[in-house]
Amino acid sequence: MNPAIAVTVRNDVRPGDLSAIVSLHGVLYAREYGFDATFDAYVAAPLAEFVRGKRERDRLWLAEAEGRLVGCIAIVGVSDEIAQLRWYLVDPTVRGQGLGKRLLQEAIAFSREWGYKSIVLWTVSALTTAASLYRAAGFVKVEETAVRLWSVGVVEEKYQLELD
Repeated sequence: MNPAIAVTVRNDVRPGDLSAIVSLHGVLYAREYGFDATFDAYVAAPLAEFVRGKRERDRLWLAEAEGRLVGCIAIVGVSDEIAQLRWYLVDPTVRGQGLGKRLLQEAIAFSREWGYKSIVLWTVSALTTAASLYRAAGFVKVEETAVRLWSVGVVEEKYQLELD
């Protein structure tokens, strides 16, 4: 990332944000991991539900640079005690600048503030940089399964963080 490019983070969802999140996920995961268009639907359906039914204990962070979406992360309450981390992604143009770590830290802090006891997330083994960030934040891999999703074989992983 060019140091002159400022990245801002906001929590309000505006018109066009959902399509930008789906597009960023779809394009990057197709390019980097060979996922097909069914991945877009996998992202879009629960994201739309999140926005329609958002509660105070749920939050979406949107990172922007030069008027475009360059990252996002969300906390979605699964129950009163369990939060799920979702839609975590940083555009390659801003990777390596600490944005991913910042978003993850904000999501964890938010979960603590709202009294969640743990955070769970699902990912795939190919996302090694994200997994490093999860482990550095205290997440532990608790499950893995080889499956075929989005036209490719993946190893799906579940991570969990117990909150103090």
